[in-house]
Amino acid sequence: MSAEATNSVTPGQMPGAVSGAVTPTATRRKARPRIDLRRLGRAALLGPAARGRLPDAISHVVEAHRAHHPEADLEPLRHAYVLAESSHRGQMRKSGEPYITHPLAVTLILAELGAETTTLTASLLHDTVEDTDVTLEQVRDQFGEEVRYLVDGVTKLEKVDYGAAAEPETFRKMLVATGNDVRVMSIKLADRLHNMRTLGVMRPEKQERIAKVTRDVLIPLAERLGVQALKTELEDLVFAILHPEEYAHTRELIVRNAARADDPLAEVADEVRGVLREADITAEVLIRPRHFVSVHRVSRKRGRLRGSDFGRVLVLVNEDADCYAVLGELHTCMKPVVSEFKDFIAVPKFNLYQSLHTAVAREDGQVVEVLIRTHQMHKVAEAGVVALGNPYAPAPDDPADGERVDPTRPGWLSRLLDWQEAAPDPDHFWSTLREDLAQDREITVFRPDGGTLGLPEGATCVDAAYAQYGEDAHACIGARVNGRLATLSTVLKDGDTVQLLMGQDPASEPSREWLEHAHTPGARIAIQRWLTAHPAQAESQESEARVAENRTGVRPADVPEPDATPEQPADRAAPGNVLADLPGATVRLARCCTPVPPDEITGFAVRGGAVTVHRVECAAVARMKDGGRAEVGVRWGEAAECRVTLVAESFVRPHLLADLTEAMASEGAEIVSATVEPPTQQQVRHTYTVQLPDAGHLPGLMRAMRDVAGVYDVSRAQPQPQPQPQGD
Repeated sequence: MSAEATNSVTPGQMPGAVSGAVTPTATRRKARPRIDLRRLGRAALLGPAARGRLPDAISHVVEAHRAHHPEADLEPLRHAYVLAESSHRGQMRKSGEPYITHPLAVTLILAELGAETTTLTASLLHDTVEDTDVTLEQVRDQFGEEVRYLVDGVTKLEKVDYGAAAEPETFRKMLVATGNDVRVMSIKLADRLHNMRTLGVMRPEKQERIAKVTRDVLIPLAERLGVQALKTELEDLVFAILHPEEYAHTRELIVRNAARADDPLAEVADEVRGVLREADITAEVLIRPRHFVSVHRVSRKRGRLRGSDFGRVLVLVNEDADCYAVLGELHTCMKPVVSEFKDFIAVPKFNLYQSLHTAVAREDGQVVEVLIRTHQMHKVAEAGVVALGNPYAPAPDDPADGERVDPTRPGWLSRLLDWQEAAPDPDHFWSTLREDLAQDREITVFRPDGGTLGLPEGATCVDAAYAQYGEDAHACIGARVNGRLATLSTVLKDGDTVQLLMGQDPASEPSREWLEHAHTPGARIAIQRWLTAHPAQAESQESEARVAENRTGVRPADVPEPDATPEQPADRAAPGNVLADLPGATVRLARCCTPVPPDEITGFAVRGGAVTVHRVECAAVARMKDGGRAEVGVRWGEAAECRVTLVAESFVRPHLLADLTEAMASEGAEIVSATVEPPTQQQVRHTYTVQLPDAGHLPGLMRAMRDVAGVYDVSRAQPQPQPQPQGD
C-alpha cells in the first residue's frame, strides 16, 4: 500500500495509457466460464507475458465482473474509479507505474474471483484514506456505510501513532473487522497478492520480511477462508523469495515435464471422457496442473517425479448426485486406488471446500489423482468466501427483519476474535496469531446436546472446555469422550463426542498443569491470566496436602515400613467385634485387605501369639496356606467400630484433597492414614484408611466421597499381592 506510493515526477499522466498495470495475462476471452487466476499466476511465474495497452483502464474489471454478475450496476465502479484516480494522481509505485494501477489490479483479481459490486467498489478505494486526502466520512457519504466499513477495515494504522506495534495492531484491527464482514480480508488478500507479484522492485531484506509475514499470516488466512486461487499463488511467490534454489529446481522440473512428448495426465483424461460418454454422464474433464509448492512437496515425498505427479484430473458436473455417478463409473471401468478415496462432499472441510477425491492406476504403475465436483463446488473451492457474494444481504424470500446473519464466520475466526481481546500486548498477540494460524487443520467434536465445537487438530479436552465455556471452564473437573471417562489432557479426534464435567464451586481454579495440555490460544491465555492474577492460589499439590492436614488433622501420607511382611504386618488390634478360636490371642485386622463386616474372613497365627484376620480373597491367604501356616477360625461378633481402606480416583483440581477429607469427616469417618500418589495424565489416586463407628456407615461414606467434585470412582482397596522372595 502506502509503502509503494511516492510523489510523482510526471503529474497528470492518465492510467488508461499505461501498459501492463493490471494482471500478467495477454489476450482475454470474452466469456469466462471458470476462474483463470491460477493460470495467470502460473504464467507470471514461468515468465513475462505480453501486455497490451488498455483503451479504458477499468474495462478489464467491468468485463470480469459482468462474467459473474451480468445484471450488476456499474455506476458505483465508475464513480469509485474516478475518485480513486483523481486522489492518487501524481503518486507513483516504486516500479515506476502510476499508483492507480495497484487498486485497479487488486480489483481485477477480486472481479475474476466473482466478488460482488460492493467489494469491488471498496477495493478501488482501499488505499485512498491511507494515502490521500480522502476521508472515511467522504467515502460513506458517496458510497454508503458498507463501503466505508470495508475501506476502514483494510486501512493501516499509522506508525507515527503505534510505532513498532503498527503492523500487529493493523492485523488485529483487520481481523476484528473481518469478524463482522469477511469481505475485509478478501480485499486484503488480493492487495497482498498484487504487492507480492510486484515485490521485485523492493530491497531483498524487505522482500524477505514481507514474504515471511505473508507465509505466516496471510496464506493461512487464505486457506481458512477457502480462497485457494489466491493462496496457491501466494505460496509460489513466497517460495520463490524465501527458497530461490528450491524454486529454481522446481521450475526446471515443471518446464522439463511440459516439454515431454507423452502426457499420462492427458491420456487418463481422455480415458475418463470416454468412460463418462459411454455412461451418458455430462461432464467437463480438465487437467489441473499442480502449482510450484505442490510439485516441490510431492518431489520431497516421492523423490523422482513421474508425469502423473505434475497435476490431477478434474471432473466438473452439474449436480451433487452426478459426482457419485462419476465416481461409480471410474471405479467400475478403471483401476481405483481405494486408499486415496476421500469424500469432502458429505463431510466438507472447515473452509467450505467440497469435492470427491480418488485415484486410478495406469498399467505402467503411475497413479493419477482425480477430483470430482460440481461447477458451483469448483467456484467455491477456488474463491472460497468470495464466491458467496454479499453473504449479509437477506434472501429475496426472507423477511427483512434487519438482523444480519453471518454464514461465513467459522469456528476458527470466532475463537481468534475471542482470544485476541485477552491479548492486549501487541507482541503477545502477534506471536500467538502466528502460532494459532500454523495449526492448519480443524476438527469438529460434538456436544451431548447436539451442538458442535470447531477446534484445531491436536486440541485436548482443556481446549474444548474453554471453547465452550470461556473462563467458566476454570470449574471443569473432567470429561467423558464418546461416553467414557477421560482426562482433560485427552487429545480429541474429529467426530468425537465430548461431555465436559463441571464443578459447582463458583470459585474454582484452573490448574497450572493445564497449560501443558492447552493448544488453543484462548485456553492458554485464560489459564495464564488467572494464574498471574492469583499467584497465592496457584499452589502445588504438596501445599494443598498441607492445607488439608491443618484443616482436618489428617496426615497426608502414612506409608508402611518397607520391611513389613505378612509375618510381621503393621496391623491394628481388632475391636471386640471379631472373635477367634484361639483363646487369649490378640486379634488384628490385616492392613493389606482391611476386612469389615460382612466380609468373609479367615485368620492365621503370627509371631507373638496374635491372630491376623484377612478377607478370604486376600493374596496373603494363599501364600500363608502354601507356606503351611495353620488357619485359625475367626468370625464377626456384634456390630462395633471397624476400619476399612478406600481408594478414590479423581481428576486433578485445586483443593480437591481438602474437599474430599472434609466430606469424609462429615460422615463420621476418622481418617487414620492417607496416601496421595503423584498425579499422572491429570488423574490422581488417593488411598485412605478410615475408622468407622460400624460397618453400616460405609455405603454412606463412599457416596459422600463420590459426590465431591472431581471424584469419579470410590472403591474398597483390593488385596495387593506381595512380591515373592528371590531364591539364590
